[in-house]
Amino acid sequence: MDLKEIMAINMRRLRHEQDLTQEELAARAELSMRYVGSIERARVSASVSVVGRLAAAMNVDPCDLIRPRPNRSKVNFGSRV
Repeated sequence: MDLKEIMAINMRRLRHEQDLTQEELAARAELSMRYVGSIERARVSASVSVVGRLAAAMNVDPCDLIRPRPNRSKVNFGSRV
């Protein structure tokens, strides 16, 4: 998974957690709704300044948009006795 896809997943998750529509997020970040949608679908890469604007619009750290989340499906509980 590349950084563009990671950002798309994180952005969508954070937006949904805040009950924001793409339109609302776009307005807060002063971006077009089409551009926000393209970022969420990993069709375009966001510049550093756009990452900052999106993070500010959602009140999160910019790293939250680009940091891969740990894969929870690979948890090893050890062997059963």
